[in-house]
Amino acid sequence: MEAMAARQRRRDAAIFSIALIALSAKMAKADGVVTDDEVAVFRSFFSYPPEEEEKVRTVFLLATEDIAGFDSYARQVGRLFRDDCAILEDVLDCLFYIALADGVMHPDEMGLLRVAADGFGLGKNTWRRVKAAHLGADKEDPYVILGVEPSVSDADLKTEYLKLVKDNHPDALVARGVPEDLVRISEHRMAVINTAYERALAERAAA
Repeated sequence: MEAMAARQRRRDAAIFSIALIALSAKMAKADGVVTDDEVAVFRSFFSYPPEEEEKVRTVFLLATEDIAGFDSYARQVGRLFRDDCAILEDVLDCLFYIALADGVMHPDEMGLLRVAADGFGLGKNTWRRVKAAHLGADKEDPYVILGVEPSVSDADLKTEYLKLVKDNHPDALVARGVPEDLVRISEHRMAVINTAYERALAERAAA
């Protein structure tokens, strides 16, 4: 049984890696041109042994030929990690970084990001929070980032904040065995969440 479980974990890890490479490549291709900046962002987030360089390059280049199949890859990743939304949010974060590597969010890139969020099964509040963290959507509204309505009670605001901290804290991801490259991404998101909570409290104190 242990051997079978180990083989399944290796299979899932391989599928996840290929799907993640393909999603990143197709995101880079969404605006029609794959730039050096986009490739650099991909490489900065995903490390791999030198002997895997050629395989990764082959998968990446094949995926950049067009954006077909993006939704299929997104659903595949969503199925693999349907019980771990924190990892799926990390992947969406990665894709936002790649889309913005050239300093511009192309409409087609935004469309694919929405497809990714849907394929991952992420909720509306998660989408709004990740989007706001990268684009300053809704003028960096702290309630958007925290995924609550402005009318929420102080107690419920704190409860939701603590839940986000628990789900997204780098230490929690490390404990779940999330790859170090993705853990680094959560550090930025935690800073955004903490700042949003502090701003919400400040606004309430000043009201």
